[in-house]
Order: sequence, then C-alpha cells, then structure tokens
Amino acid sequence: GDIIYHTYIADDGRPRVDPGPILRQGEALSVFFFNEVNRARPQVHSLLLRIMAERRVTAFNAEHAFPHLTVFADRNRIEREETFELPAAARDRFLMEVSVSVPAEEASLRALMFDPRFHDVDSLIEALPEGIVPYRELNALGARLQRTIHISQSLQDYLFRLWGALRYPDRNGVRFDAADTRRLVAGGGSPRGMSFLVRAARVHAWLEGREHVLPEDVHAVFFECVAHRMFFHPVYEHRREEIARPFLEAVLNAVPAP
Repeated sequence: GDIIYHTYIADDGRPRVDPGPILRQGEALSVFFFNEVNRARPQVHSLLLRIMAERRVTAFNAEHAFPHLTVFADRNRIEREETFELPAAARDRFLMEVSVSVPAEEASLRALMFDPRFHDVDSLIEALPEGIVPYRELNALGARLQRTIHISQSLQDYLFRLWGALRYPDRNGVRFDAADTRRLVAGGGSPRGMSFLVRAARVHAWLEGREHVLPEDVHAVFFECVAHRMFFHPVYEHRREEIARPFLEAVLNAVPAP
C-alpha cells in the first residue's frame, strides 16, 4: 500500500520499491494524519485499519511495530468522483468523528484569511509549543486515567439504558417525529462502540479536573462517539446528515440521567 511502500521508476528506468511514510518513522511515529482518506483505494483503507488495530505490520520480510501510533484522518465530503468512502464498519474503528465547520466568529474568519501564520501549515505546526507529556509515556498515562476515573453503578446503568435506546428506540420510549423508530435503526450502539464512549467520557471528566464521570461528560462526547456507529435502514440512510443529531438528542431526552 502507499502508506507502507513507495513505488516509483528510478533514474535508471527500473521500478523501485522503498519504505513508505509509516515505515520510515518506525517506533518513533506517534501521530499519523491521513489527509482526504476517501481518495485512497480500499486496499489502503484495509491496511490502515489493520495498523490502527494491531499497531504493527509485516513488510520487507520483517515485522514493524508502532506502539505509540494515533491515527487522525479527514475526508473530502464534496467530491464523489475518484473517491472511495470508508464503509460504516470501518469508520467504527475511529474513536470519534468530529464535524469541522467554517468558524462563525468574524475575528476567526479574518485571521484565517489575512494572518500569514495560517497560510503555511508546516510553519504553524512548528510554532506550537512542545507537548507536555513525551509521546512514549502517553500509553501508560491513558491506561492509568482509564483505571482511576470512576464510573458509579448508577451511571453504568444509565449508559446501559442508553445502549438499549440506541438499538431499540421504539421499545424505549424514544419520540422522534422525523422517522419511524420501528424501522429507523438497522444496527449500531455495539458494546465496542459503547466502550469507546465510556473511554471518551472518562477523558472528559479528567480534563474537567474530576475523578468521577458525570452524565454531562457522557453528553459532551455522545454525538461524536456514537453518530458514525449508527446504521440506519436504507430508506433513511440518505438523510443521515439531517436526522442523526436530532435522533441522538431524542435518545438522550428519552433516558433519564441519574
């Protein structure tokens, strides 16, 4: 794949295969950003997802490990020609899917348009202060955070009821006028997806300086962690952008928080 191998015609006219961007960084790779991931071929998607899940790959007759790797990606949502959308099951591998829109504040828009700092992305990144925590320590920090941020039994019960409402909205009192809740959901809210929601809620609580998770921590990350994991029936799937957020808000409204 393009991220593992780099193939080209050398100056002598012969084909060459060299290590791609991921292999060149090796164990020192902590952040990999895939720009316009839907322009890559499905074979590249498959390889990327495998690296994300296993943090290792075999290439050039050797196994390469990436113990500190975190993957970010964006996608071109406008063009459809020569693009390959990630299947919903593949998008489920990402912890969050965040919508980034044009800033609403005039000051931010003017800065993006006229401030030279924002005209060169590489220079902008280099100007950022160095990370507080060395990347080699992030895995241990994350594991410790997940162990020490407490989730009460009542909040666990609440999350379990949310899971039921996501899968069976018609049985759990979800009122949603934009669709027939008996036919809306084809799947989603898997145990793995809910475990990602729990992880994100713990991180949000930690960022707020607390040692326990509150319902507002769940609500703060609910849409970003859950929306891309919902499978709607085909009759509704083409309206995903229109109905996903209102449906999830209806789920939150239907399940009383402790």
